[in-house]
Amino acid sequence: MIQKIESVTDKILLVTGAAGDIGLNTAKYFAALGASIAMTDLNEEKLVTAGNVVEKLGGRVKTYVCDVTDFQGVQAMVASVAEDFGKIDFLFNNAGYQGIFKPIHQYPVDDFETTIKVNVLGAFNVLQVVAAHMVERKSGCIVNTASMAGVDGPPNMPAYGASKFAIVGLTQSAAKDLAPHGIRVNSISPAFMGPGFMWDRQVELQAEAGSQYFSTDPKIVAEQMIGSVPMRRYGDISEIPPVVAFLLGDDSSYITGVNIPISGGIV
Repeated sequence: MIQKIESVTDKILLVTGAAGDIGLNTAKYFAALGASIAMTDLNEEKLVTAGNVVEKLGGRVKTYVCDVTDFQGVQAMVASVAEDFGKIDFLFNNAGYQGIFKPIHQYPVDDFETTIKVNVLGAFNVLQVVAAHMVERKSGCIVNTASMAGVDGPPNMPAYGASKFAIVGLTQSAAKDLAPHGIRVNSISPAFMGPGFMWDRQVELQAEAGSQYFSTDPKIVAEQMIGSVPMRRYGDISEIPPVVAFLLGDDSSYITGVNIPISGGIV
C-alpha cells in the first residue's frame, strides 16, 4: 500500500497525456499519496475514463481536454486548472507521440512535423505557461518526459529520437532559467516498457521497418531489444511514478536539470 507523504499531500499536480499508460499510472500514484490531480489529454473519451479511475482513489480530480500544440488552448487549460485548484504545485509534462518507424531516407515529412510539433512544441507550450504561473508564486517543480531515444538515438525513429533529445536540452535550459525563481525542472527517460500495447507496437514496427539492427521476425526483435538491456528485462510502467514522485518531492530538493533513465538497466 502506498503511504501518503507530507511533501505531496494537499499539493496540486497537473498531468498532460493523462489518458495514456504513463500519465494515468502517475496520476493514480500521486492520488494515492494524497495529491489533488488535474488531468489533461486530447482524447476526451479516454480522459474521462482515466479520470474516473483516479477519482476512486480519493482526493480531488478534474479533467481538461486540451491539445498541447495549441498555445492558446494550453493557456486556457492552465488558467482553468489554476482557478479550479487555486494553484499548480507540480507539473508532469508527459504528453507525446511516438511517430512511425522508417529509416530517415524514407521517413515522411508530415509525420516528422507532427512528432516534433507534439513532443517539442507541445511540451514547450505547457512548460512555458505553467512556468509563468509558478514564477508568480516563486514555487513549483516540473518533470518532463523524455526517453532513452533521446539519449541514444534508435534506428528507424529519427523524428521521435530528435524530439526527445530536444526535451533533454529543453529541460536543462529551463532548469537554469527557473532556478532563480525557486523552481526545479528535471526529466525522465523511460526505455523499453512492457508488456502491453506500446511494447508490442514497437517490436512489430521495428520488424516491419527492416534494418541491419533488427530481425524481420517480431519474436526475434523482442529478444534482440531485451538483449541490449544490461539487466535483460524491459521496464514496468509501475517503475515510473515513484521516480517522478522523487523528483517532484522534497527529497530531491537539490536536484535540477537532471535526466534520469528508467528501464531494466539501460545506462
